[in-house]
Amino acid sequence: MLEIHKIRSHPDKVAAALARRGDDGLALGEVIKLDSERLQRIHDRDAARQKINELSRQVRKLRQSNRVAEAESIQLESRQLGQVEQLHNHRIAELDEAIHDLLLHVPNTPAPDCPTGQTEADNPVLRTHRAARGGTSRENQSLACEEPAFREYQRVPHWEFAVEMGILDLERAAKISGAMFAMFRGAGAVLARALVSFGLDRNSDLYEEVLPPSLVRRDTMVRTGHLPKFVDDAYEIARDDLWPIPTGEVPLTSLCEDEILAEEDLPMRFMAATPCYRREAGSAGRDTRGLLRVHEFQKVEILAYATAEQAAPLHDELLERAEGAVRDLGLDYRIIDICTGDLGNSSARTFDVEVYAPGADRWLECSSVSWFGDYQARRANIRYRPSQGRGTHFVHTLNGSAVAVPRLWAAIVETYRQPGNEIAVPEVLRPYMGGLKVISVNVPPSSAT
Repeated sequence: MLEIHKIRSHPDKVAAALARRGDDGLALGEVIKLDSERLQRIHDRDAARQKINELSRQVRKLRQSNRVAEAESIQLESRQLGQVEQLHNHRIAELDEAIHDLLLHVPNTPAPDCPTGQTEADNPVLRTHRAARGGTSRENQSLACEEPAFREYQRVPHWEFAVEMGILDLERAAKISGAMFAMFRGAGAVLARALVSFGLDRNSDLYEEVLPPSLVRRDTMVRTGHLPKFVDDAYEIARDDLWPIPTGEVPLTSLCEDEILAEEDLPMRFMAATPCYRREAGSAGRDTRGLLRVHEFQKVEILAYATAEQAAPLHDELLERAEGAVRDLGLDYRIIDICTGDLGNSSARTFDVEVYAPGADRWLECSSVSWFGDYQARRANIRYRPSQGRGTHFVHTLNGSAVAVPRLWAAIVETYRQPGNEIAVPEVLRPYMGGLKVISVNVPPSSAT
């Protein structure tokens, strides 16, 4: 959440920054109003408390002088002021809670270099990469519908040919769980597992692997900003007040909640392979065929705690990790600079990595690499003690998807499809698939002759 002292000291600057996001400023205005009352209440309470202390000294002197009646009269005034002090304290506690709840709904201020815009249509494309296929890789090339970038057999969507091959079973997944669930089978399942192992191994040089719980408390969801803002997109186990995580970012962010770290231990880097659950409540009218938008999927998340000075180069590092994965997989991709109006609620700066799926003929976001400033750390109370100087500071948090299975799986099988319903396995994934080079039609054991 935003720092109340920053809002109090520079309300116009904060309002202008939020306006770049398209925020109406109503919640911020109410915060400013309530904070003004809170400060006045604190002033009046402290004045009453000071007067009570003065009256207490007078009572002691009067009793020492045996002036009992006067002392009792002043004591009555002191008790009345004590009631006033209690009323102020009660109202201050109410205001603290109301301000905190409002701040949970106020988004982060965008970074100054974040491009201004209103919707995803205003997101600049920073660069586009075409993977080498029968030649050399090229940068900043238009990909969609360009020949001979993709052959006709690569222009068939995965929800058609992968289902026919038996490596993707959408019908049985729907029978088991409902719409927008997927089931991988045979080599398709092995490919999904290989992507997770690939994502973990290529980041194990710097990032500590963590296997966190995939059910978390409500407070844990609040700390990243997923609640209360996106409650409609989250699943809830109401009986136990537990929430299936929408991303590994949620448990990893809270890993060091309420702790004070040492500056020399920063940056701290973590990664986790977790299931992710999203209701996709806003998907009405959007394309939900195949693996384009699903309720449950596997993802490898990378996340870091940093100082403010470390944050910018670390953001570049996380982006290179996410971009490097799709480059190593031999996929066509582009990097999008997310504008202010399209930023996630908690983010100050985000770059998206989008892979091109030739069969679906669309760009698929496979990673959002975000820097949150100290917005999440304030909610989680994660601080560090500087090696020089006094006091503590909140850490900055950053995260991104190292590998998100469904959309990468879709882009791989469409890109690497061969004539005759076969799929070449990207070279970097072959060690994770027992050396398998080509995926063929899946014949379940029960159907084998």
